[in-house]
Amino acid sequence: MSVDVNIRIGGKAGQGMQAVSGTLGKIFARRGCHVFIHQDFESRIRGGHNFAQVRIRTVPVRAPGDRVNLLVALDRETIDKDLPALGEEGVVVYDGEKSGFRSSNPRHVSVPLERLAREAGGSSVMMNSVATGAALALMGQDLDPLLEHLEEEFGSKGTEVVEKNQASARAGYQEAGRSCRLEEACKICLEKSARGRLLLTGSQAMALGALAAGLRFYAGYPMSPSTPIMEYIASKQEEFGIVMEPAEDEIAAVNMAIGASFAGVRAMTATSGGGFSLMVEALGLAGMTETPLVVVVAQRGGPSTGLPTRTEQADLRFVMHASQGEFPRVVLAPGDAEQAFYCMMKAFNLADRFQVPVIVLGDQLLNDSSFTLDCLEPARVGIERGEMIWQDLAGAPETHRRYAITPTGVSPRIVPGLCRSVQYACSDEHTEEGHITEDPAIRRAMFEKRMRKLEGIRREIAAPATGGSQPNEILLLGWGSTLGVLEEASDRVSREGVPCGFLHFQEVFPLPTFDFSAVLGPKTKIIAVENNFSGQFADFFRERTGLSVFGRILKYDGRPFTPGEVAGRALEML
Repeated sequence: MSVDVNIRIGGKAGQGMQAVSGTLGKIFARRGCHVFIHQDFESRIRGGHNFAQVRIRTVPVRAPGDRVNLLVALDRETIDKDLPALGEEGVVVYDGEKSGFRSSNPRHVSVPLERLAREAGGSSVMMNSVATGAALALMGQDLDPLLEHLEEEFGSKGTEVVEKNQASARAGYQEAGRSCRLEEACKICLEKSARGRLLLTGSQAMALGALAAGLRFYAGYPMSPSTPIMEYIASKQEEFGIVMEPAEDEIAAVNMAIGASFAGVRAMTATSGGGFSLMVEALGLAGMTETPLVVVVAQRGGPSTGLPTRTEQADLRFVMHASQGEFPRVVLAPGDAEQAFYCMMKAFNLADRFQVPVIVLGDQLLNDSSFTLDCLEPARVGIERGEMIWQDLAGAPETHRRYAITPTGVSPRIVPGLCRSVQYACSDEHTEEGHITEDPAIRRAMFEKRMRKLEGIRREIAAPATGGSQPNEILLLGWGSTLGVLEEASDRVSREGVPCGFLHFQEVFPLPTFDFSAVLGPKTKIIAVENNFSGQFADFFRERTGLSVFGRILKYDGRPFTPGEVAGRALEML
């Protein structure tokens, strides 16, 4: 039986929306469902209006839903603002005693969340356990998986904490069952599955990919939405033998990462657009010294401080061209958590093999959202260190040509200290040995050497993902976190009688070599879908391919697309 249910949990910052959504997500992921959770929260520690939305399906899902089936309102503002988002058959559970909201609608279920939390758990802090129990009751699910989860979650805090949370969950479950006047609220009928699924955020997947790639040094300065990457790696530093350096600012972070990489270990940093602005000078240093570097840029709304906790795709052109002069680089943009994991492994391989900076573009939607996946297989990518000399060269010549001119542009790289030769590196133009020069002939030779790397890089860039109807009248074009929306929207447009396909790029610069005639018919209209104002990728795509883009579906209010929104706007363009 096909299932597609959206649960929205709304309230003030600090009321536990993420706790409720995370718990529900884990319960259904363990039952074998596909789950997508996205967060919508204000840039404040307490108060404001925030929500987390859990989408549960029996088929893969990586995009927000259009309508809400179950609204869990932890405060009155959620009722006022989010009630219109309910679908026709939607149900809302709320605290009638606390909110003062009154309704005779049988789909409006009043449960005294705070009173039950105090009575059963001894504190209003337990309100999210009450709410989770109530939500499961309205969905017709057993309570036992929640009780088991609470024991796992709070077991380290002692039996009393576990029992109070379980009592609170049980009270919410029973009260919702008594209060609901509907025979069918928003029940989910699921077949039993022996196999559960992993549930990871995009940031966790990126961090895991870096660990699987052999990360040994991380330097960073917290900046949302990249901070969870640093937090996850910090939690694993002893287990994986990582040097974790919380830097004083982004300038220090990127320079430390470059220094660690120069010394021979895999190193990275992560930031957002504002922090990357501070890293730009050092990015040029990595380009000139041909030092491998991986930087995650998790985009948010700009310019300046902008929208710190909202999503946007407006830094593409920035990261493609940032720094001084010209040098080769790679820009990757995964579309979901699984792609993020493998993308990070590939980023380190490309950085080492071609001795270039690799920028991995995420955004608030990708980094803060949770996705289900079946498994992760690091062996699928492996570790490739490239032209790296590790053996002791004590008997080798005293002069090592670190920047030797080669047909590929990649020079053998040696770990400092493994030979008698002094290793020279500087930000000035240099000779093959690393000495400063302004000789025009050497300048041309070294410049061309560096840029020759692009030929090899292009051969490693993966083709875009394609799907939907072939042949088609509409081809939705996108990159990065729009993957799930492109997949669903193309299917919805096709069901309206207009054949629609999609083309999604997760490796965007340099643009991969691809036979676009395979997905374009004589009358195909290309429509770009991007979370920015100008359609940055659409312009880049047209520049590099010569193909015209018929229309652009753009969004820049800090919120992600939904499949219905994209499908509707695409049909309007015809």
